[in-house]
Amino acid sequence: MERLAPAGAGAAPSRLLPGAASASARSAVSGDRLFRALLRAVGLGFVLVMLAMIAALAIAAWPAIRQFGWGFVVESNWDPVQESFGALPFIYGTLLSSILALLIAVPLGLGAAIYLAELAPAWIRPPVGFLIELLAAVPSVVYGLWGIFVLAPLLRSWVQPFLGATLGWLPLFQGPPYGVGMLAAGIILAIMVVPFIATVSRDVLLAVPSQQREAALALGATGWETTRVAVLRYGRSGLIGAILLGLGRALGETMAVTMVIGNRPEIAASLFAPGYTMASVIANEFTEATSDLYLAALIEVALLLLVITVVVNALARLLVWSVGGPVKTVRE
Repeated sequence: MERLAPAGAGAAPSRLLPGAASASARSAVSGDRLFRALLRAVGLGFVLVMLAMIAALAIAAWPAIRQFGWGFVVESNWDPVQESFGALPFIYGTLLSSILALLIAVPLGLGAAIYLAELAPAWIRPPVGFLIELLAAVPSVVYGLWGIFVLAPLLRSWVQPFLGATLGWLPLFQGPPYGVGMLAAGIILAIMVVPFIATVSRDVLLAVPSQQREAALALGATGWETTRVAVLRYGRSGLIGAILLGLGRALGETMAVTMVIGNRPEIAASLFAPGYTMASVIANEFTEATSDLYLAALIEVALLLLVITVVVNALARLLVWSVGGPVKTVRE
């Protein structure tokens, strides 16, 4: 006769009933789907905010767009009294000051990035990197005040007279030494964008696989040849992206440039001459817009600036991703 085992002795481990297990799995799947939906909504929300911003600016600027058409972009006359508006001097000033800033900032930023990524001892990288990144945290009004009280007098008394005496045969260095002007704005912008170019370029160089360096050294390349051929060439797309990120930063700078550029809506070949940027004219004249057409013209300038900045930054992100790749999800 078969003997029954005592209760609890050799009992089989407890198991979930099939119905309970199925309900738990469905709950987990539902929670996961809800979480993904929320994150997707947040991500799309930023896109919708940008599109809404562009749409709002376009609607507000429509009177100027309808009145001037493409002439607003190619005309140079800006006369609020006669309600004749052309944004070409501001576009010219924005592009010229930004390009001048890149000509100064790119060698400095790339040099700092190469030093930190390839040459600097391990103990010096954190403090130097921190100091470079700290420059990005300085308020722009501080740069502007420094430009007015230190840089502009220096340019007016020493730099511009020297450039005029030695290179005055070039149109770029002709004219009276005002101190403030396009050259001062370019130098201020260069100081402000160096941290962005240096930090992004450093990260791009650090993302280059170590096998690139090892292979070049194994073939007998020197340290500089390894950096130039194996590292810089491999990361050139990301470095271009870093430069474009700096350009996007320079295009939208307002306060510091407004304080040192001179704020005169003219198109001059000389770097000594005062100029005007799109951001500066918005900051200076927005509160003075007394007519609807005047206000619409300023908003159209803002719309142009926003579109240019978005395009430049999007292109920069694509180039940076071409080296390191975008952030990947767990499923990938």
